[in-house]
Amino acid sequence: MGGRAGTAVAVTGGSGFVGSHLVRRLLERGHQVHATVRNRADAAKLRPLWGLQEAYPGQLELFEADLLKDGSFDEAFRGCSVVFHVASPFLMPERIKDGRRDVVDPALLGTRNVLAAIGRTPQVHTLVFTSTVGAVFGDYADVLAMDGQVLSERYFNTTSTVANNPYHYAKTLAERAAWEAEAAQDRWRMVSVNPGLILGPSFTPASDSGSLFLLDELFKGYFWYGAPDFSFTTADVRDVADAHIAAAENPSAHGRYIVAAETMTSFHEMARVILARHPRDLRLPRTRLPHWPVRVLGPAFGLTQDYIRKHLGIRFRVDNSRSIRELGLAYRPLEETLLDHYESRRAARRHG
Repeated sequence: MGGRAGTAVAVTGGSGFVGSHLVRRLLERGHQVHATVRNRADAAKLRPLWGLQEAYPGQLELFEADLLKDGSFDEAFRGCSVVFHVASPFLMPERIKDGRRDVVDPALLGTRNVLAAIGRTPQVHTLVFTSTVGAVFGDYADVLAMDGQVLSERYFNTTSTVANNPYHYAKTLAERAAWEAEAAQDRWRMVSVNPGLILGPSFTPASDSGSLFLLDELFKGYFWYGAPDFSFTTADVRDVADAHIAAAENPSAHGRYIVAAETMTSFHEMARVILARHPRDLRLPRTRLPHWPVRVLGPAFGLTQDYIRKHLGIRFRVDNSRSIRELGLAYRPLEETLLDHYESRRAARRHG
């Protein structure tokens, strides 16, 4: 990308939560953007991208591509110097019947199809790969075994399996497959962005993106009686989009970048931030729940005892220094992220 406006770049999953923010930021910087979407006729999902096509005439082209179909990205990547591989199949945990068939195979096959298309497109010199902190650790308990109990890019998730956390397992396999492909050639370089739980305003209708379902449960009032002691590594969707662009524009960016706030945020802290601005929202918890009712009632909410043991009450520090030092990220304050997230979801509910 090298700062040259007008260079063509490709974004897979352009209508998703992160993809749509990334597309908008690239257009603002003057790039020609080839965005892939699953279905060009899905008006509800594509309306925000159509709006961007009007705002940036001639800069944004939409391509239909299916992660599971070999060759379906070739046309979208033609002439592009950078590929941002953001698309990732996601299913809500309760919709996963067969971890390998529903989650792992699509993520791995999708990544392989994207890598094969890059292999056939000589103009591509950079792949920015959207991974997750879930490819660094499987359960929170894993981080307690890391150096100084601090989350760092040096580690790969080794504890997730098809049966235990298939989504993180799938993302880990996909990221590893991409690194292997990069190592096997010398035409293009890869940078991986590994964000925490991604929050912030959404242009697109509330997605099935798994990162949001817990929060939506918080906002819908499932926890009005009290907030269970679960904490999250958080990232603002706009910071995540900026990290992708910086990774492509900075030729010395390399390896993996954790994009997440240095301190985790609990459900209770999230509720407190939002209640300070929206005190009348009765669905939000005003108190913390002790651990024992969560242990007793968790299974009724789909949380296994194993999950509860490896996550409840566990907090750790995040080393995000590489993203600040090498990508120049200036993290937004969590309050801004949370309030924008909440207000954008509320507006979507009013119009929905």
